[in-house]
Amino acid sequence: MSAANADARYVVAVRALCEFTAKQGDLDLRFTPSPTAQEGIAGHAVVASRRGEHYRSEVSLEGDWGPLHVRGRADGYDPDRNLLEEVKTYRGQFTSVPDNHRHLAWAQLRVYGHLLCTQLDLDHVNLALVYFDIGSQQETVLSETRTRADLAALFDDQCRRFVAWAERELAHRSARDAALTALHFPHAGFRPGQRQLAEAIFRANAGKRSLLAQAPTGIGKTIGTLFPVLKAAPAQDLDKVFFLAAKTPGRQLALDAAATLKAGGTLPLRVLELSARDKACEHPDKACHGESCPLAQGFYDRLPAAREAATNADMLDRATLRDIGIAHDVCPYYLGSEMVRWSDVVVGDYNYWFDGGAMLYALALDRGWKVSVLADEAHNLVSRARSMYTATLQRGDLRAARAVAPPSLHKPLDKVKRAWTDVSKSAPLPYQVLDALPDKFLNALQAAASAITEHMAAFPVPLDTELQDLYFAALQFGRLAESFGEHSLFDVTRDNERDTTLCIRNVVPAPFLGPRFAFAHSTTLFSATLSPWHYFADLLGMPDDTAWIDVDSPFSASQLDVHVAHGISTRYQERAGSLAPIATLMADQYHARPGNYLAFFSSFDYLQQVADRFEQAHPDIPVWRQARRMSEPERAGFLARFAPGGRGIGFAVLGGSFGEGVDLPGERLIGAFVATLGLPQVNPVNEQLRQRMQAMFGAGYDYTYLYPGMQKVVQAAGRVIRTEQDRGVVWLIDDRFARANIQSLLPAWWHVAKAA
Repeated sequence: MSAANADARYVVAVRALCEFTAKQGDLDLRFTPSPTAQEGIAGHAVVASRRGEHYRSEVSLEGDWGPLHVRGRADGYDPDRNLLEEVKTYRGQFTSVPDNHRHLAWAQLRVYGHLLCTQLDLDHVNLALVYFDIGSQQETVLSETRTRADLAALFDDQCRRFVAWAERELAHRSARDAALTALHFPHAGFRPGQRQLAEAIFRANAGKRSLLAQAPTGIGKTIGTLFPVLKAAPAQDLDKVFFLAAKTPGRQLALDAAATLKAGGTLPLRVLELSARDKACEHPDKACHGESCPLAQGFYDRLPAAREAATNADMLDRATLRDIGIAHDVCPYYLGSEMVRWSDVVVGDYNYWFDGGAMLYALALDRGWKVSVLADEAHNLVSRARSMYTATLQRGDLRAARAVAPPSLHKPLDKVKRAWTDVSKSAPLPYQVLDALPDKFLNALQAAASAITEHMAAFPVPLDTELQDLYFAALQFGRLAESFGEHSLFDVTRDNERDTTLCIRNVVPAPFLGPRFAFAHSTTLFSATLSPWHYFADLLGMPDDTAWIDVDSPFSASQLDVHVAHGISTRYQERAGSLAPIATLMADQYHARPGNYLAFFSSFDYLQQVADRFEQAHPDIPVWRQARRMSEPERAGFLARFAPGGRGIGFAVLGGSFGEGVDLPGERLIGAFVATLGLPQVNPVNEQLRQRMQAMFGAGYDYTYLYPGMQKVVQAAGRVIRTEQDRGVVWLIDDRFARANIQSLLPAWWHVAKAA
């Protein structure tokens, strides 16, 4: 659905119109074995092949009603029979298709019928809902004949119920764009570097290009990115801005920035926060359907009032969505999903845009939205995207699924077991990469997934958890197998004599993310650590014309004393000898300038060894330690120790909860010790990754070890200087930090002290 254009038309797809006016009844998210997109396309093709020679598929139709321009594509029209068809594919029992689904399908078909009668000047038309069973290849046809007058009346009713909303949306879009055109930066002036960042993002949006922006912490990156995109929105006719964050604190920063922009009360900007379903769910003990959850029962009947209230809210953050949902007895999470359609700025996690089943990407494609994407802390995106496109199967999970499976599924699961054994025999090493995916295993896995699908279609009751988990894992494995190539590895890990783990491991997300960058009007990835730019451009698949900017720092070298501990090695083999020198160095620095410090180490084991030695030698200095799997209150307690005027050293793991996204300005933190280069562990998996990076980009060691490690180092050290008033010290503890190639990856504004 798009907004106003020059002649104030509101363009709406037939499907979107009917979803707004004709959806009714319960929200029902029970998993049903629906056909895949490929199966749906194939099913439509089978139906079309059975029709006459004059049959037309994908018939484009459009028409006007007041300010509405309604358009869509009907599945098929047979002029010989004057028959317009809407084809729906399904599996299993036809009687299991919910009534509200059929009601919606009829509404769509009747709108298509009206548009066809108008376009071809027909007095009447025959309409047919064709339900095609993917499994049996059988059709169930529901049919009716409607006159042109009947269909015109139905279309008129649909449009009348939608037009008030559409006119308000047109008015909102017009007012929003006028306000954005006149929008001024909300502060008295830009911080150093902030204007440079904002201008680069504005130019990228004006030029329909993507941008990699390395910008130091402390310049106000969040508002410095959101403001220029919103300023560019009217001229570029943007429908939505998606602000994506790696973690919850990043989402809050975006919401705070939007609130600052709206503070004057004259900016009609709808801002929505998307949170994870498990965090937004009001009834985690209930299933997502009307027979179980009271907030799913009658969801679509109560949605219009909740939607109305939501559009009038000042800010649709998680708490506000909950309040509105509870007030109207609708699920807050799915109310949020609905409000994506009616919001201007959507704030959420990376997975909403970059994951294989990403909701925002799917909606943008379906509705033809013109979107600009902002991704914060984008140095995380490589690892996050790799995990999105990786699939793992464990042998123990197959045994657990087989133990609870009904007898009809034993045979296909046993075939998977035998094929799996053959794969394990072909990979006798503890860890081994195979050159190709094993066809016999994939065929058996696909057959088992199909058998489970058919079982669910025949017996629509929930699967046991173990069987369901295997089913979803098998589907993900199968999907990634279809696109397997040099961007992924297929490896076998021998867990013990009996068990193996099979993994399609993504190492280059570019083939999956490239279409996202290509579709968006502009995408800006920004972070304090985005160098070297080619590392991110190569691995993420950014367009060839992507721009790059390294924003000038507002900080000066005089604010931060950077030292290299030349005589200490933190290499694994030499760690025992490093404990005492590190403890002495830290104590000397603390005594020279007492205050709050953070010390980062490569692992919990190393952390404990140094902390134990330090406390034995220097019991007068307060120490607190990061522990494995800390809860949110425990993490908050750790950070609370960094109080203004406080003294002591917090021991943490590099790359963990306290290595980035932590803001401790002023006296809350005056120094950091980084006792590691942050290099990923040398192990068989990373060595295979190094070989693939070497083959694809000619930079195996750098892409696998050096760049990811140094990004963590710079992120951790970046906790020290947060404002232009801060003063602090960073000790880089390892003799390798003295190397020129290592220091070239440090921030340009740092000045590393010469060795004494």
